Amino acid sequence: MAVREAGRGGVGASAGAAAGGVGGDGGGEGAHAGGCTCGDCPHGVREGHRRAVAAFLRKRDEFAAGQGLPAAVAHSVSASRQWVSEELTQAAEVVAERGRAEGAAWLARLWRRTAVTVWAAVVLLLLGQALTAIGAGWSDARTAGLLAALVVAGALTAASWFHRARGGVLAPLIGEDNRLSTSRAVAAGWVLFLVFAVLVLVGRLAAASGHAERDALIAGLELGRGVGVVTVLAVVCGIAVLVRRVVGVRVQGQRLQKVRAERPRAADLLTDDDGRGSFADIQYVVISGVALVFAAVRLARRPDQLPDLPWGLAVVVLVSAATYLAGKYAEGGRPVILSVVRAREAGDLDGPIRTGDDIEIRGVGFVPAGARGADRLSRMVVRVGAVNVHVPLVPVRGGFDNPTDALLTVQVPVEVEPGRVDVQVVTAAGVETNRYAIDVTE
Repeated sequence: MAVREAGRGGVGASAGAAAGGVGGDGGGEGAHAGGCTCGDCPHGVREGHRRAVAAFLRKRDEFAAGQGLPAAVAHSVSASRQWVSEELTQAAEVVAERGRAEGAAWLARLWRRTAVTVWAAVVLLLLGQALTAIGAGWSDARTAGLLAALVVAGALTAASWFHRARGGVLAPLIGEDNRLSTSRAVAAGWVLFLVFAVLVLVGRLAAASGHAERDALIAGLELGRGVGVVTVLAVVCGIAVLVRRVVGVRVQGQRLQKVRAERPRAADLLTDDDGRGSFADIQYVVISGVALVFAAVRLARRPDQLPDLPWGLAVVVLVSAATYLAGKYAEGGRPVILSVVRAREAGDLDGPIRTGDDIEIRGVGFVPAGARGADRLSRMVVRVGAVNVHVPLVPVRGGFDNPTDALLTVQVPVEVEPGRVDVQVVTAAGVETNRYAIDVTE
């Protein structure tokens, strides 16, 4: 059979990665009930992406089972492998194009959802204040809190409209790789909370009638009252800026591989680029969230001063931030070739590497995180001497047998001159591995 069936722990669910942008509502209603694929409406791009993914999966599984090969190439293993790879690459490019269109349409719709979420939070605050006012009565602090929420919600809604093509209020939280940034999200949460707290004090100060009350409110803004929360704010904002710098420098230095996602997801806050849970991200979000809830309760209990964090809790947040930053320094790494050997099929004789032979390139980091979709895998290139060889896609049911993160199989082209030549891998992220010398005989 032209396509090898035995897997070596290959990259699975690649089409699932390509299909990751599919989400949200169903296939539309009314004029779109039949599955519109016109491409000029949200329903069309979603349905078009789904159909492209389904077609790709069907074609990949057919090729994995040895079906659909033309008779002209079925007699040759190398020819059939190349033909299958080209067919899958073209289908993957269609999936990627539809995925980008679906991601852009999703971002354009997101600003309305973020605006609705913001105002829903204001309504929940009003309901909470109304319920807690039963028996205790309505107070100036409740009025100041509601007005502060209205001001913040109005500002966020205006920002959502101005950035409606980039995800609304979430636009500042989306990184250059089109994923939600954990460090920016945590910093934004603390910034919004402190803005709300200051606006509450401003509202109470405007409503205060006596000099003693105004002096007490002004004293509540003194640094000594909120040194813990101000320290945490300074650190998390600094972390957000520093992480962006660290990632940028490491990408430019080819010590970190980054590929662009189809669209941001809420899970980005807790996972790495491959969608796996990240300890550094999870602990940073959880601990910062708990500290924010504590500060919000302190503000509700003492609305006449900046909410403060006990130094014990503030130090826990600082340790969490340091752990997150250390995780950013530790993640990733440059791909490395460890060895190159001649591939041997069952029944083949042992021998040196010749032109036309398959070689196995063994190493680490050939498939970057987030690049397990077929369109990204098809961009991998192996330089054999001066010749660039595209890594063929070898499908198996549910994924691909080639390429994988630790093993690539390519054919030595006939254009390579016999002698000592260098082998080098270029990943989908554009990062080059070390050069590994091999001897090619006639």
